[in-house]
Amino acid sequence: MSTGWIVTIVISVILIGLIVLLYFLGKKAQKRQDEQAAQMEAYKQSVSMLIIDKKRMRLKDSGLPSAVIEQSPKLMRLTKLPIVKAKVGPQIMTLVADEKIFEAIPVKKEVKAVVSGIYITDVKGLHGKSKSAPVEKKKGFKAWVEKMQEKAGAKAVK
Repeated sequence: MSTGWIVTIVISVILIGLIVLLYFLGKKAQKRQDEQAAQMEAYKQSVSMLIIDKKRMRLKDSGLPSAVIEQSPKLMRLTKLPIVKAKVGPQIMTLVADEKIFEAIPVKKEVKAVVSGIYITDVKGLHGKSKSAPVEKKKGFKAWVEKMQEKAGAKAVK
C-alpha cells in the first residue's frame, strides 16, 4: 500500500469516529432537553405583570439572585440573555425571557405571562393594543415603484 492510501484510511477512520461521537452526544443532549422541557411544563403558571424594561445583558449584570448566577455555567455568564424587569403584584422582579418571545414582549404594558420559575415562556397582551402586531407590506408593481422612488430620493407620485 502506498502512503496516500494509508493517510486516507486513517483520516476516514478518525472522521467516522467523530461522527459516531457527535451522534451519541447529540442524543444525550436531546434527552436532557426533553427532561428540562417536561420540568418547565410542570412548574408553569400564568401571572399578570407590568413590563417595566427589557434588555439583552450579561448574567452578572442582570440583577438576578446570586444563587442563580453561581449555579449557571461559566460560559453562560459571559453570554447576553434576554432580561425582563417586571412588576408582579407589589414587587419588582427580574426574569429571563425565552428567545422566541423576547421581541414580542411589549414595554410599559400589562400582560398575562406564562412563567416557570424565573423564566418567561409565553406572553399574551392584556390591556391596550400590542405594538408587536405585524405590519402589512404592499405588494405589486405600485409598491415596487414607490420603493424605487424612495431610494432615488424622489417624492412618491399619488
